[in-house]
Amino acid sequence: MVEPKMVGRVLGTRDATPLEFWVGVEEGEYLQLDDVVALERLLPTGEMIKIYGTVGQVVARHEGARFDSDVFLIEEGVLPAEVTEAAQVTATRFEPEVFVPPRPGQPVHIARDEERDRALFFDRMESRLPVGLSRGGEPLWVNLEFLNGERGAHVNISGISGVATKTSYATFLLHSLYNSGVLGPAAVNTKSLIFNVKGEDLLHLDRPNNRLDDEQRARYTTLGLPPTPFQSVAIYAPPRPHDPNAGADVNSRHDVTSFFWTLERFCHDDLLPFLFADAEDDRAQYTIVVYNVMAQLRRAEATETGAVKVDEKTLRTFRELADLIAEKVQDDATRHDWAGPAIGMGTVNAFVRRLLASVRHVERLIRADVPDPERHSIDLQTQVTVVDLHNLNDRAKRFVVGVTLRRAFEDKETAGQTKELLVVVLDELNKYAPREGSSPIKEVLLDVAERGRSLGVILIGAEQTASEVERRIIANSSIRVVGRLDSAEAAREEYGFLPAVHRQRATIVKPGTMLVSQPEIPVPLVLEFPFPAWATRSSEAISGAGGPEDPFTGL
Repeated sequence: MVEPKMVGRVLGTRDATPLEFWVGVEEGEYLQLDDVVALERLLPTGEMIKIYGTVGQVVARHEGARFDSDVFLIEEGVLPAEVTEAAQVTATRFEPEVFVPPRPGQPVHIARDEERDRALFFDRMESRLPVGLSRGGEPLWVNLEFLNGERGAHVNISGISGVATKTSYATFLLHSLYNSGVLGPAAVNTKSLIFNVKGEDLLHLDRPNNRLDDEQRARYTTLGLPPTPFQSVAIYAPPRPHDPNAGADVNSRHDVTSFFWTLERFCHDDLLPFLFADAEDDRAQYTIVVYNVMAQLRRAEATETGAVKVDEKTLRTFRELADLIAEKVQDDATRHDWAGPAIGMGTVNAFVRRLLASVRHVERLIRADVPDPERHSIDLQTQVTVVDLHNLNDRAKRFVVGVTLRRAFEDKETAGQTKELLVVVLDELNKYAPREGSSPIKEVLLDVAERGRSLGVILIGAEQTASEVERRIIANSSIRVVGRLDSAEAAREEYGFLPAVHRQRATIVKPGTMLVSQPEIPVPLVLEFPFPAWATRSSEAISGAGGPEDPFTGL
């Protein structure tokens, strides 16, 4: 066995503790941030202790210099001085667990291969999910048990929009889940629900990326992953406004299914509250009217093609339904039953204003004027289901996310605990689960965060600022990921899991570099992930790959 090469010795001029110590770097060697190091200490009892750690800071200085101007004299050879480098090391693991400080002068070497795996607890992970590459090009993992619900669940990703590559990393995690083999046979029936909130970037996951070069393909190979796009993808988009045929409102591809809910489903599945999914709803009196109206809508009689009949009047559009509801809550003869007893007209009018204001935003999503409406339902039959929201108003986005997520969660709850996961990817989490207030969609997301683990429902949530997201959702995320952060945001208490040096680094990291924290490892992992092997926009899609472009295909 080759003896590891020494890169330095433990300093005696700085305090060494079991948690942190400094290493003087040997002449001709160097240590950089995130290097993993190891050393041994022999106890008086004769027991040998292995100490592992990661480099968190490196400093260089002139020994012997007293004034700033001395640097010029030293370089001219007038003053004698030596250039020294020292690295701050944060201890990660002791074997056996005898927590003693290293002794000054003890040799330190770089931990590689099996030693590196022991230092970062990778050797204890029975199911290792590859999540990226170290600065030295070595694979890094997280323990799947803290993702799939066995010991923890959920991933939270924070970072500046357009720079932190949050969505790209979320889809990379999905690709790793499906292709690394960690899920075993359960991978076939593991489903993913992705909400696309910006542009049409996620509508090409099934198409190869024409910008993927050989260097990036090699990085996938290092991680044990194929450099291929997603194989089983279904894409849904809202219908085009005022289109009687309900064609999908997408420009970059034609094989997309439009989605909407029938009036029957809207009335019988209690979807009305999701139209009022504003953060202030819990403090507004008109929510009483919302739930009273919802109870009345349950009694609506279903007719053909998803339409409903109320008081012998058949309704086929959401505008017709909204007008009828406004009439019922404002009419003195029916207000008691529809709005509730002792409800003032001010409260009723507040409800009506919000209801009618939503019509132009959601009328294409709630309708009964299209034949065969069942084929426009969002179902999770493929491995990956992408629901496009980018062309919708914020109110319509909240409606779609809330209704779709509730249905998926209820279906998983009915099926019970299984090894097949349901992974939900949702960007702009602060819009749907803000820190203040309450709403139906926020309650659904809290249910996913707090009970989803026991059902195999995993949330990969992303946001620019974790400080604006409901605390309980962040707290229930076992895996925390940070990309580029604003300096003010990095100082918030929500990032207390990051050491001070890592907080500072988060403000300057380049796109594609992430800081990943997981429960088993006491320090965050700084990693890079490969360039997406799937197209992230239409211009990157290899022509003719991953789905038909012919608009008549499938008709």
